Amino acid sequence: MKAFEYAAPRSEAEAVSLLSAEPGKTEVLAGGTDLVGLMKKMIVTPDRVVNIMEVPSMRAINPQADGGLVIGAAATLDTLLESNYLGDFPAVTQAIRGINSMQLQAQGTLGGELCQRPRCWFFRDGHGLLNEASRMTDEGDNRFHAIFDNDGPAKYVSSSRIAPALVALGAEVRVLGPAEDEEKLVGVEEFFHTPQHDGQRETALLPNQLLTHIVLPPARGVANATYEVRHGEGPDYPLAAAAAALVIEGGRVREARIVLGQVAPTPWVSTEAAHAIVGRAVNEETATAAGEAAVDAARPLSNNHYKVQLAKVAVKRAILLAAGLETGGF
Repeated sequence: MKAFEYAAPRSEAEAVSLLSAEPGKTEVLAGGTDLVGLMKKMIVTPDRVVNIMEVPSMRAINPQADGGLVIGAAATLDTLLESNYLGDFPAVTQAIRGINSMQLQAQGTLGGELCQRPRCWFFRDGHGLLNEASRMTDEGDNRFHAIFDNDGPAKYVSSSRIAPALVALGAEVRVLGPAEDEEKLVGVEEFFHTPQHDGQRETALLPNQLLTHIVLPPARGVANATYEVRHGEGPDYPLAAAAAALVIEGGRVREARIVLGQVAPTPWVSTEAAHAIVGRAVNEETATAAGEAAVDAARPLSNNHYKVQLAKVAVKRAILLAAGLETGGF
């Protein structure tokens, strides 16, 4: 690991002031479940590490009068699970429980989970994120890579397991910086983007910007769920996942938002799946049709055709689970 300067600010403004505008010079440390490993392998080599865990406002969880929820980016996942605030957001609870590791839930933070780097083994073996890694993905083992939006240099999949639920629920993130008093709200869907060249990150954050909070809008009356297709019950990442948020009135879906995970460089919003279910009752047949529509545009690589079927199943079961129906899963 490269030697680095360590800073532990006590306020959001102080944290932003410690960040460099130059990419790669500073890194934000929260739980450290991802960053520490990357630093040990010299994948990232910052000159300064800024620990945000001493900033009280970034660890707070604040319910809103309208039923929404504002969560500090440094709030740990187990704190969220132990709170009584996620009752209207089962999609988020299910995604966190799916991590299925007491250690990761106790140490990992919500902001860190959103900002974790891709699990692509070429990237984590030091071959970069795009150019060399893209060539190696085309020619090598691409079992766990993207089946959507993979025609450019980015062929990894977004690592966040909670992001699909947040996108489906219309959540936003509060971004502070570059100036200490400059802040804005960004939709979680827009927060993620697909980089086009090495040096770009997987989110819209500038090097001198800080993700401080996640803002969930009210979800009363919104049936929502996350379903992951996994190898087993351990903490391994899912092979495919989906989150569904449905407004059901008179026995039919009036509004739908379907978001896939682990299938593209960003959480993948499927308007096709939503269109397939809107106006219809939720049952085995309509959920299956939505799953089929969700993968109609999939373009698998040489070794990951299986992910198409798994993504289809994830969408179907997320919809059934959101509606309170049997999923047929284990």
